Amino acid sequence: MRIKDWCKEERPREKLLQRGARNLSNAELLAILLGSGTGGKNVMEVSMELLSKADGRLALLASMPMEQLERLKGIGQARAVAIHAALELGKRSFEELSIQDKRPVTSPELVFSMMLPVFKNLDHEECWILLLNKANYLIGKEMVSAGSMESTQLDVHKILRRGIEKQCCQIILVHNHPSGQPLPSDADIQQTDRLRRALSVVGIKLTDHVVIAEDSFFSFSEERAGKMR
Repeated sequence: MRIKDWCKEERPREKLLQRGARNLSNAELLAILLGSGTGGKNVMEVSMELLSKADGRLALLASMPMEQLERLKGIGQARAVAIHAALELGKRSFEELSIQDKRPVTSPELVFSMMLPVFKNLDHEECWILLLNKANYLIGKEMVSAGSMESTQLDVHKILRRGIEKQCCQIILVHNHPSGQPLPSDADIQQTDRLRRALSVVGIKLTDHVVIAEDSFFSFSEERAGKMR
């Protein structure tokens, strides 16, 4: 059955206009993004099939490689690009909200809760920096490197440059372990020490290095591991 043959109040676009986006299901929102059906299926059927490939989870859909997504029946390259762009915008929106959070960043637990959504479902390591002012308030957050499943190379010069440009007083380094084990490797320890010494030369303090792995973390500053409560 074509979407045009549905009751007007139940068509995704009209439903959004009348009730607002929050009242639509994930499948309905995806249907609006896709625009039309294909291969004898209406857009809602295509949307629901797409979600089923990700076990109904947007997080898994967001982490699906572009090549895999565009090979799905009814998607193709153009729609795959649109889906990835939309999900990335949602992710960045969440990240902006965390930057606007006016709480001072004073504990590894807070760093963990702030960064867990960024690392969720990643199959490779990424290094991020949190740039703080003298009072521990967040003034910036960005990724500085990405690597393989087991490692990523720290770009000390890039971090120094960003710290100076932002005129921050402190930096917290954060990276993930897709393996699920938060304890730092020898390479993690060596790179942390090298970064700490380099930052001290320009008067910036490396306040902490937090390693996040699924529902747990390790804090260099407190030399302890913790779990999500």
